[in-house]
Amino acid sequence: MMNQRRGIHMDQSELLCKKGCGFYGNTAWQGLCSKCWREENQREKQRQIQEDWALAERLQREEEEAYASRHQRTQSQPAITPFNKFEERKTKEKSSKVNTVTKFFTPSTKTPPKKGILSLTSTHYPSSSASRQTSLDNDRATREFIEFLKPVKSGKEIFKQCRAFTESMAYKRDMGADELSENVQDFYQNLSERLQNQFKGSSELVERVMDEVEKYMMTRLYTDVFCPDTTDDENKDLVIQKRIRDLHWVTIEMLCVPVDEEIPEVSDSVVKAITDIIEMDSKQVPKSKLACITRCSKHIFNAIKVSKKEAASADDFLPTLIYIVLKANPPRLQSNIQYITRFCNPSRLMSGEDGYYFTNLCCAVAFIEKLDGQSLNMTTEEFELYMSGQTSPNWPQPAAASSSSGSAARSQVHSSLDLLTGLNERQERVIEKARQLENDLIDWTDEVEQKVQSEMESFPLDGAASTASSAIDSDNVENERLPPPLQPQVFAG
Repeated sequence: MMNQRRGIHMDQSELLCKKGCGFYGNTAWQGLCSKCWREENQREKQRQIQEDWALAERLQREEEEAYASRHQRTQSQPAITPFNKFEERKTKEKSSKVNTVTKFFTPSTKTPPKKGILSLTSTHYPSSSASRQTSLDNDRATREFIEFLKPVKSGKEIFKQCRAFTESMAYKRDMGADELSENVQDFYQNLSERLQNQFKGSSELVERVMDEVEKYMMTRLYTDVFCPDTTDDENKDLVIQKRIRDLHWVTIEMLCVPVDEEIPEVSDSVVKAITDIIEMDSKQVPKSKLACITRCSKHIFNAIKVSKKEAASADDFLPTLIYIVLKANPPRLQSNIQYITRFCNPSRLMSGEDGYYFTNLCCAVAFIEKLDGQSLNMTTEEFELYMSGQTSPNWPQPAAASSSSGSAARSQVHSSLDLLTGLNERQERVIEKARQLENDLIDWTDEVEQKVQSEMESFPLDGAASTASSAIDSDNVENERLPPPLQPQVFAG
């Protein structure tokens, strides 16, 4: 059994951050958690800034030396104006990076624009019904956020900051998805730090406030930041969707999934798990999408527990999750994963059950993308034949008579599939023969027409046909001597 699972087994340490911080990693962040990923990014940016400065200084020295050489002057020349401008621009960039997020927490003296994010985003959606629905969702999220903040200390200030940030994001649609994500994550981090200083000793309240902040902001920003035009998320969705369709032939036995769908409770849990993972696409808030993944995972654990009559292990969970994803083929799977990765509160992805289940889902998708024959204990030739649809696997036959009802049903399904495959091949042959017959008939018709035309040209018809009418007795001379014809007489009696 362990030999069969070697293609699917994943050590739990592989789910953790590669930096060894203890938090869950993410494939989108090269196996790092959000905290280490941001720190790595900051170091990379700082290194890039230092390299830019070093390059600028080197160019400056070379330019000064060339300038001095050309004019043969020994005294040092004053700094060249372009470098002064470059230095000033770099200083402004550094200052701007420091104050990028903190400026949202200072009261603005300017009057906020009257047109909010709704009026700007409506241009993306010509459908009036969609615009109305978006407006209703945003209004409901705003009301709920205000009601939540009423008893919270400085709740009014928190609302002003969140509203100002969402309105400013409306003017940043042309930014890349990573930059949008960085802005949102910076806002989360700075607001969280302010709340922790304000509500010392009440981490639960800070967490609830941050949950509501995410709900309010991402409901308003959803249409702008989900699957943006600046990314290839849509293409990735189509690729993974086609990949899953091509893998329709993979069975529960091939993945070594310890689930018996003949048990009604297990079958019900499988259906609920599929429903939850599909429902993820209908949610707008990252937390709500994660909740769908968590419910799906719990249904999977329940199905394994009922089937095995013991607690499920991590080695059982991952192949079962892969099986559920293959059966569900969730819509816009990659877009939803990227959306959660970019805009979810980072603390939720780094730890807890939501983070654990989400990390496993990312691993399941990565496994499906790289699935090959070795993972399913078959040759590469067999795998390619199944993927191309040229043949179907040899379905397992029932091993014992005790499971006759379930095995007979599966055997009947497999036989029907094989029969359909054979009928499809026969239909293709019939269609090919019909097309050949049609072509033969067309050729025969053309040949007959050519022969008729040839004969008509060889034997043309006489052009002047006699149209004169001749009388029967025209040549009889005695006709003139005949008596006149008898006339009818009227008898008056």
